[in-house]
Order: sequence, then structure tokens, then C-alpha cells
Amino acid sequence: MNIVERETRVNVNLLEQIEASVSEVLLGKQAKIKLVICCLLARGHLLIEDLPGMGKTTLAQAFAEVLGLAYNRVQFTSDLLPADLLGVSIFNRQESSFSFQQGPIFTQLLLADEINRTTPKTQSALLEAMEEQQVSIDGKTRPLPEPFFVIATQNPSSHSGTYPLPESQLDRFLMRIELGYPNAAAERIILQRLGTATKGHRARANKLSAIINVEQLETLQYQASQVSVSDALLDYVQRLISYSRDNESIGCGISPRGSLALLSAAKAWALIEHRDYLLPEDIQQVFPAVIAHRISATGAVKAQEAVADHILTQVDVIYS
Repeated sequence: MNIVERETRVNVNLLEQIEASVSEVLLGKQAKIKLVICCLLARGHLLIEDLPGMGKTTLAQAFAEVLGLAYNRVQFTSDLLPADLLGVSIFNRQESSFSFQQGPIFTQLLLADEINRTTPKTQSALLEAMEEQQVSIDGKTRPLPEPFFVIATQNPSSHSGTYPLPESQLDRFLMRIELGYPNAAAERIILQRLGTATKGHRARANKLSAIINVEQLETLQYQASQVSVSDALLDYVQRLISYSRDNESIGCGISPRGSLALLSAAKAWALIEHRDYLLPEDIQQVFPAVIAHRISATGAVKAQEAVADHILTQVDVIYS
């Protein structure tokens, strides 16, 4: 019996329960749900880019419920200010002093809805929080809750009223995914539910029960970080990264932060697959979601994913 089986057999089964529970609300998206779980285990943040009405908000609400995390949703608009997100100091006349009123960012799971509809000034308010799990306000550093997980949604950049996320902001997200249209069978169930549901899928998400607690989640995150990686697989990761940097047809190569993100996500994927060691397939499974948005800050999502897939086809697993 390996380490994962001995120490986290029940917990890994809980991950499968989480996937099944969220799948009851977001139909036909098991592969995407598994990537979200992977992102969480790797202690990363998630960016979902897709058309309106695809279930992005429902996904975030469902995960908040099954993980038992404190949850806040912020609708990003063009007039949203950093203080609306971080909080503000208010003068108390009776005590003749300022008291800090926390903003919605002080939570465990933050849904930054339509993040690219707000100005770069407000977008940048998330940078310190996502990287260091703290915010600096009025000269004082304030820690954020544990765990702290951001799920941001954005509409395609071709839509009106959007402000493209800069490279520094994109790089803070461990993964970017699309949900895409449901398949015919899933959409049929969605349509059939219309006659019986009173408040839709979001009401279903709010009724989900917590499956794990914070301590179990932190244990799983630690176990993911302890997945062993052979020198041969480290060589494979480095060759993938080097190809992105040396190929002139790629807009910008993958940064050291990107290479760390790739390895962390791959190790989390291995844990989901009930293993305490890494395989090439783990790296390949998470590569597009981790790397595509880091290759270039511009261009369609599909085009960036095609470049990521191209890198995988050009770099051999075994160096010859």
C-alpha cells in the first residue's frame, strides 16, 4: 500500500464525491470540474473565460457549498473601486478614531464575476491578495483567511465593455478553463428541469451539502505537494518550458512561475488519480489549462490552447 492509499484513501474518495456532487448541478462537465479540484489542491486561483450563461457563477457557488467555505461574490463593473473590494477605514466620531470595515475579499472563496469589465486599477487590487494572501491598506498589512481561493470569470475580449487582463494579472491564475456548451443529453436534462425547478440551477447549488472541512482540504493540499517527481520528469517539464521560450512563433515564453504552476498542478492531478508519484500523463492533462494563457496575453482562447497542444506534440517525453 503506497503513502497516498495509507494516509488519504478516504480523502481521495471524498474528492470523487465532490466531483459527483458538483456534476449534479453543472451537467456534462466532469472533466472541467476535475480541473477545478486540481487547481484547488495545488493552492492556485482559477480563471474561467466563456460566454455569458454557461454556468460559471453556478460552478463557483457549487464549490463553495461542497467545500464548506465562506463565500462572497463581487460583480465587477466599470465603476467598481479598489475600496469596494478591499474595504475602507471609517471615522468613528464617538471614539475619535478610524475603524477598518472589511471588504468582500476577506473570505475563503471569492467569485470575481466578469473581472474584465472593471478598470485595470481595480483589477490590480487583486494582485497582492492572489500572490501573498494579504492586502495592504492604509499602511497596514492585513492577512486573508485560510484557505483563500479566487475563481474569476471573464467574457471574451471581443465583447464590448471589457478591459483585457494584463500579463501580470493573468500570471496569478494557476489555470484558465472554458466550460463550453453542454452536450445534447445534458442540455435535454436542463430543459426538462425547467418544469420542476422553482429557482433554477443556482438554487440547486445553494442546497448542496459540505463534503469536506478545511482541515481535510489542507491535508489534501499538503499530500499533493508531497507527490514524488523523478529527475526524468523534471527534465520533461524543463524541455516543455524551454521550447516555449526558444520558439520564435510563440508570443512569450513560460516564466519560472509558470513552470512551478505546471509542476504543482500535475502533482495535484496525480493525487486525484490515487497516486503519490508523477507520470507524464499528469503533466499532459493539465498542460493546456496551466500554460495556454501564459503563452500570450492576446488572441483567442482556442488559438492559445492550440499552441499549448502543439508544444506537447513537439516535445518528446523521453529525451533522445
